[in-house]
Amino acid sequence: MAALNRLIALTACGVALSATLADAADRKAAQQQVDFGIRVARQGLWREATYRWERAVQLDPTYAAAYNNLAVAYEQAGALDKAKQAYQKAAELDPKNASIKQNIELFEEINDRASRKDPQ
Repeated sequence: MAALNRLIALTACGVALSATLADAADRKAAQQQVDFGIRVARQGLWREATYRWERAVQLDPTYAAAYNNLAVAYEQAGALDKAKQAYQKAAELDPKNASIKQNIELFEEINDRASRKDPQ
C-alpha cells in the first residue's frame, strides 16, 4: 500500500509547456500508460504495472512521474539497481519535485537499513 501511495501522488506531474504536437501526443500516450499502470498496481498486478510504466518512459523519456512509478515498481520487485536508476532519472528530470525527493530518501533509508542488517 505504501508503494501505491508513493506513485499515485505523482500521476499529474509535469507536462512540458512548449511541447510540439508530436511531443504532446507522446505525453498523452505515456499518461494513459501511467494511469493504466496505477489501476493494475492497485489490483496487485505489479508486472503489468511495470510493463505499462516501461512503455510510458519509452513513449516519453522526459516524463519524470513515469520514471518515479517505474522505480517504485522495480523496488517492489526487488530490482533495487533498476529502482535506483529510475529514481535518479526522475530526479534529474524534475529536480524540484518534493514527492520524488521523498521517495528517493525513503528508498535510500530502507536500503541502508537492509544493508546494515545483511552484510555480505
